[in-house]
Amino acid sequence: MSQPPRIHPTALVEDGVTLGAGTSVWDNAHLRRGARVGRDCIVGEKAYLAYDVVVGDLCKLNACVYLCAGVTLEEGVMVAAHTVFTNDRNPRATDPDVRCLQTSAPTAATLATTVRRGATIGANCTIGPGLDLGAFCMVGMGSVVTADVPSHALVLGNPARLVGAVCRCGEVVARAVAGTVPAGEYRCRCGRAVTWPAGAS
Repeated sequence: MSQPPRIHPTALVEDGVTLGAGTSVWDNAHLRRGARVGRDCIVGEKAYLAYDVVVGDLCKLNACVYLCAGVTLEEGVMVAAHTVFTNDRNPRATDPDVRCLQTSAPTAATLATTVRRGATIGANCTIGPGLDLGAFCMVGMGSVVTADVPSHALVLGNPARLVGAVCRCGEVVARAVAGTVPAGEYRCRCGRAVTWPAGAS
């Protein structure tokens, strides 16, 4: 039987936040109004979840993760320490005439990003706005993601580029050649298979 959510005394969980059973929110995390976190998740120390962020069941957010407005994590996603999401392609502090501050609240220009089930994002990554990161993909540490990532893709670098395909277990099952993984079925040593479609890049 799942335990109720656990919230560290120093965490700031605003009114209107939903936490699933068994979820832990660690020290100095800040969860803004409307954020929804599923069951059996870990929200690490000093993590920040903006307005209306959605985190699915069984997700792991390490220390100092920043999820801006418009981010949705499906179930089973891991986001390693110091990863930052962004949601604006044309950010400015003020209006064009530099007379007043722009709002920090979500607007019509706020772009949504979705991270699909089972994906992993390594430490110190930056995720650009308006992207889709596919199921069970893996983003190498320190990467800057500026384009959609296919399911089961291994990407790394700045900007992140395709270097291989990974199994659900995380093992690399194929290496990219000239930025492309040849189409086919790849068998992992864990016994699972990854089917890489033609044209995926």
